[in-house]
Amino acid sequence: MFAKIFLYALAASPLVAAHGKIAVMTGDAGGNTTALGILGGVVPGAGSNSKTEVDTTVFNQKAAMTDGLGKTKAGGANTLAGMSAVIAQSGSTLPQVSQGGSISGTVHIVTTDGAGPYTAIVDPTGTGAFSQGTQATVTTQVPGKNGNIAAPQQRRFIPRMLVKAGIMKRAANVNEDHPFAATIPAGTTCTGTVAGQSNVCLVKIVNPSGAGPFGGVIAIQMAGASAGLDPVGTDFIS
Repeated sequence: MFAKIFLYALAASPLVAAHGKIAVMTGDAGGNTTALGILGGVVPGAGSNSKTEVDTTVFNQKAAMTDGLGKTKAGGANTLAGMSAVIAQSGSTLPQVSQGGSISGTVHIVTTDGAGPYTAIVDPTGTGAFSQGTQATVTTQVPGKNGNIAAPQQRRFIPRMLVKAGIMKRAANVNEDHPFAATIPAGTTCTGTVAGQSNVCLVKIVNPSGAGPFGGVIAIQMAGASAGLDPVGTDFIS
């Protein structure tokens, strides 16, 4: 009886939603960006979920090829107008991708439902119409299964057994960075306009977590394309 009580005491933790976010992405021909809604260094890496997951994008539908830019707890619905803040953080040059080239960067697993595998969908219209987009080929994947990963403290033998037995809940702070890379389909032409920059594609990077899904939306340009100023187009909010 004492052993049983001890195991349950070890496992005592609330079941809550968890998150993974796109910290930074670069193009193979230069440039860099964060995802829509990212607040940067003001958000702590470790700590309670209520403090660490506030700028992670949550999508309404589990299928990767569905329209919308998602939302965050801190900012509400993501919109293309928010890309101006993204550019202010990252610099004026969005990720530049050569034909058949790639994006690469860092996915930050905030908590245990924010893990891999991640899917990348390219929307050449730059509006959030991912249902009409194309899937990029992921070449460096974030670890995880069905969007889940054990927290560091759960990877030890006893906690791992408790998770498998359903006694310990999985949703705990992870605070780990993992590399991610994907090849953009050859022949991609970007036609969107975002934050005054033209020839923009959007890329939705998303995991399959049933508590989310989680991830983010970034903007890219094909290297060598003109980036003149045009009005901002319509975006999908989801």
